[in-house]
Amino acid sequence: MQTSFAEIPDALWERIERWIPKPDKSAKGSRPRVADRRAMSGILYRLRTGCQWDAIPSEFGSRSTCYRRFVEWTHAGVFKMMQIEMLLYYDEQRGIDWAWASLDSASVKAPKGGISQGPIRPIVASSARNATFSPTVAASRSL
Repeated sequence: MQTSFAEIPDALWERIERWIPKPDKSAKGSRPRVADRRAMSGILYRLRTGCQWDAIPSEFGSRSTCYRRFVEWTHAGVFKMMQIEMLLYYDEQRGIDWAWASLDSASVKAPKGGISQGPIRPIVASSARNATFSPTVAASRSL
């Protein structure tokens, strides 16, 4: 199985590693902690392939470990900082022509109607007379 696309270059890992929170001291006798870089590679593998957490190859460590680290690091903002570090790293390696940057969007119909752009009148029985049909208007027309 090809998993090389989940590998992180050493120079980039040094930049990302500083944003990963330090683990608490584990109790004596517990399993050794899976290396953060190995867990991150497992997370990247899962994100890249779209596989289920249970389908992550064992070479990345325990599937539950990868998932727990993903949740922990998401709450700690690691992936936001990782995106910034990766952009800076790529800019240093290849260069980014920021003048050509653009945003992509999609225009699709809102299945539930979306958010209204204007006020919506309530649908209730009106106490006002109906202008299109009135007994007095109908009687006057029949004459």
